[in-house]
Amino acid sequence: SHAVQGMSDSSAIAIDTESNSRHRYPEQLCLIQIATGHKIYIIDAISLKDLTPLKAILEHGSIMKILHGADYDIRSLDRHRGFHIRNLFDTEIAARFSGATQFGLAALLKDILGLNIEKSNRLQQSDWGLRPLSAEAIEYAASDVRHLFDLQEILDQRLRALGRTEWVAEEFARLEQVRYTEPNLETAYLSIKGAKNLDGPSLAILQSLFRFREMVARRLRRPPYFIIPDPALISLSVNPTLALAEVPGLGQMAIQRFGRGIQQAVTEGIAAPPIHVPPCTIERLSIEQIQRLNGLKAWRISLGETLSIEPFFVWPTASLERLAKAPDTLDAELGSDSIRRWQRENFSQSLRAHLNFQP
Repeated sequence: SHAVQGMSDSSAIAIDTESNSRHRYPEQLCLIQIATGHKIYIIDAISLKDLTPLKAILEHGSIMKILHGADYDIRSLDRHRGFHIRNLFDTEIAARFSGATQFGLAALLKDILGLNIEKSNRLQQSDWGLRPLSAEAIEYAASDVRHLFDLQEILDQRLRALGRTEWVAEEFARLEQVRYTEPNLETAYLSIKGAKNLDGPSLAILQSLFRFREMVARRLRRPPYFIIPDPALISLSVNPTLALAEVPGLGQMAIQRFGRGIQQAVTEGIAAPPIHVPPCTIERLSIEQIQRLNGLKAWRISLGETLSIEPFFVWPTASLERLAKAPDTLDAELGSDSIRRWQRENFSQSLRAHLNFQP
């Protein structure tokens, strides 16, 4: 309550979170780090069951929340606690709009504040779910929020000078609406790298192996790749008679612990009916449409270079693809939900001129 009082008296707080997805399945939200102007609080999200007082702070409209690369934190807070953030300032997005060329936190602190922050890989990959945490780990967790105020201040000044405050405000407002969505385990096996190239019988084996791995991962609370790595699943699906010792990425330990289950899953997959995934119907573009799309992308690249922002921020690719097919639909396109107000106000005239000029 003392901590929450300190936060509610602040006009801004800096936030970061740590989860243990490398070590546990399903992952847990382990820490929430919050800095005020005077103090850094490390909140143990595993031991503290009731974090309700924090919810009001995060959703408080007049306290600014400074995060770096907030997407994951926003999904994590929503997934594990049902907490949402209002009045967000994301220093990564701000950097992308203010002419920076590197966007990682360490790189920005060096380029903008002249700070060299040593980031230990060992600590970065450590299990944040273990208790007690070492003093070193706590210091590491605190370092992620310690300098966000100074970074925010300079980025905010740069954005004001560039006249882009409204641009990022709209991006922040969109990001605040992001929510966690459960992956669909019935279809998740299809997105494993290499699955697209498998035929029907091999897909049936892959699905069977995937289900087995998922069951074991949940039982042992260990990440799926720790049980059987993806390349091993693909290997066995393509070549189900392969001896387990010859499957790339499948260690001796995994074979001892899960070998019988793996063989059983392969056998069940062979017996299962082949899986037919409807082919992805991609509308082929005509030569004229391809030329138009290339022209639109060139328009976007040159505008991005002029403004020192990445091309995909200038205009969404999906929209350019629709315009390449039907250049006379620009008015409808401008009303599309994927087009930002700042994009419409700043670039639609230029885009219209480009489309009218094209044959």
